[in-house]
Amino acid sequence: MAPLRFSANLSWLFPELSGLPARVRAAGSSGFEAVEVAWPYAETPEALARAAREAGLRLVLINTPPGDQEKGEMGLGAVPGRQAAFREGLEQAVRYAKALGCPRIHLMAGRVPQGADRIAVKAEMEAVFLENLRHAAGVLAQEDLVGLLEPINTRITDPQYFLDTPQQAAAILQKVGRPNLQLQMDIFHWQIMDGNLTGNIREFLPIVGHVQVAQVPGRGEPSSPGELNFPYLFQLLEDEGYKGFVGCEYQPRDTVEGLSWLRSYWDRRGHPEAGQ
Repeated sequence: MAPLRFSANLSWLFPELSGLPARVRAAGSSGFEAVEVAWPYAETPEALARAAREAGLRLVLINTPPGDQEKGEMGLGAVPGRQAAFREGLEQAVRYAKALGCPRIHLMAGRVPQGADRIAVKAEMEAVFLENLRHAAGVLAQEDLVGLLEPINTRITDPQYFLDTPQQAAAILQKVGRPNLQLQMDIFHWQIMDGNLTGNIREFLPIVGHVQVAQVPGRGEPSSPGELNFPYLFQLLEDEGYKGFVGCEYQPRDTVEGLSWLRSYWDRRGHPEAGQ
């Protein structure tokens, strides 16, 4: 069984460093082979591509723009009345992905509008999401890119987020029926919403295009105190034949020791960076 491949989420890791290029360099010197970032749009794609190239890294995931965050937006894919803005954001994300050689874009669903009842607007929001996803699948297919849907937990992280369980996301993917749209599995969110990780991983892994990890409930590194047994989960992903990247999307408790868990994994699996 092949060892897992990890990517550094630069929106979370190396918070002591200012700017994405500096964090790219830190990821490279820490032994990562890949990086991901939620929103790279404050930097030029040329600057990021240069930093990744110099560090010998691949960029494997970005998100579509969040929309107007001052108005509480966190993605636009399922938000009624914001279809044009979603498509503009998708075009921007595709431009960055092409310039960066990034194969995957997380198509953010967005939040239930403020003051709206989730149940009352669910059907309308799903219809908007399906329309936008069909459009996105066509745009992405022209560039040989993959779009991802990520459920985000509504118990702790974002109570208003529209897409909050793997079951809901898988049902939407089935309705859209496009092979270049896949599921993004953030184990942190899945544990909080549903638990049953062994069963859910085995059920949904065939449609998973990217994995992310953090401990529950504190969202620290996998070795921090919490509910999840990551050595078991990593072995499960290996046993199930997962070949994609595992994104390190957590809040490091210690900037020095925050990657000790990963070095331990590399040491067990014979990674060349294990002894550094």
